[in-house]
Amino acid sequence: MNELLRKRIERHLENLSDEQGYQLLDYVEFLEGKYGTADRKPTTFERFTDGVENALRAGRLPATAIRETMHAVDSASRLMQRLAEAGRGAVDELGRSLKETEAAPPSSAGDAPPEPGAPPSDEVPRETPPPANGGSGPPA
Repeated sequence: MNELLRKRIERHLENLSDEQGYQLLDYVEFLEGKYGTADRKPTTFERFTDGVENALRAGRLPATAIRETMHAVDSASRLMQRLAEAGRGAVDELGRSLKETEAAPPSSAGDAPPEPGAPPSDEVPRETPPPANGGSGPPA
């Protein structure tokens, strides 16, 4: 649709009530079904919100109640998108950290803790030396 036609339609939309807007939406969806003009497939959440809105409309709720409900659903949608983005960011960061850990050269043998299941080292723990006076000091 060219930009001039879109703006002309938008000017007419501004004066419509919610009820008339829903009638127009029904007609647009009818045209999409008749001519198959829906190029973009809706996301899962868009299908969910459309279903909620359609169910509210089928229940003959007032347009103001539908509008308020859809505002709440939209707010929840934005929150879920932010949470999903944060989760993806955390997973990406974890993946980068794991790759860096795998690519890092091993440290010297004395610094590294023994690996689980590795045989015990040959080093024997040192005992404390006997006292300098030969052990004849006062009893403890």
